[in-house]
Amino acid sequence: MTEQAGPRHTLHSYDEELDHIRRLIRDSGQLAGRQLLGAVDAMVRRDFVGAAAIVAADEEIDQLQAATEQQAIRTIGRRAPMADDLREIISAIKIAGELERVGDYAKNIAKRVPVIGETAPVAPAVIVPEMAKLVVRMIDDAIAAYIGRDVALAKQVIEADTAADEFYNSLFRSLLVHMIENPRQTTQSAHLLFVAKNLERVGDHATNIAEMVCYTATGEPGASRASTAGAAYAPLPAPADR
Repeated sequence: MTEQAGPRHTLHSYDEELDHIRRLIRDSGQLAGRQLLGAVDAMVRRDFVGAAAIVAADEEIDQLQAATEQQAIRTIGRRAPMADDLREIISAIKIAGELERVGDYAKNIAKRVPVIGETAPVAPAVIVPEMAKLVVRMIDDAIAAYIGRDVALAKQVIEADTAADEFYNSLFRSLLVHMIENPRQTTQSAHLLFVAKNLERVGDHATNIAEMVCYTATGEPGASRASTAGAAYAPLPAPADR
């Protein structure tokens, strides 16, 4: 009995360490999503106090990233994991970094709220909350795919990146036209362009996480994504003859 108890105890302890890493990733993803939606909500409602709180809370995501890295390194050092377990732990370190960048984008959006909110609302900004919901859903699904090793869900996230790019392209063109027609709102529109780009990059980070999930589960990279972000820089169509 004693000889068998040791290995079982060791295996249980190892599983607990892996579960701890997964919980840290889950918590990081949830916090990053809340921060991002909170920043966009503060922008829409012109909530300067709420925006400042988003900026201040960024340190929490940084701390979760550090905790994930420390736990992952300890687990590698003590357990010497092999094959898919090692891939999962290495992916956790990378995913924590991706989520930390999402937190940075939320903070960046929140910092722009005072400038965006100092003048009348810009009409194309109504697209921003829907784009934010899409990329946060991508983050949530990517984290769920990581925890559940769900390759099918991960591939759905990769495919959804096209929709995020299309949101960005639409907003880019709308804001460009708005700036031409409303030069007094050029500064506000320019900040909204940066907000849109930040959200598009969040979609890219969600896709990166999903690709790591595919690699963790199969040892092979995820499906290639066909980005359409460059379409935003295509020339605007010439006005029709009248």
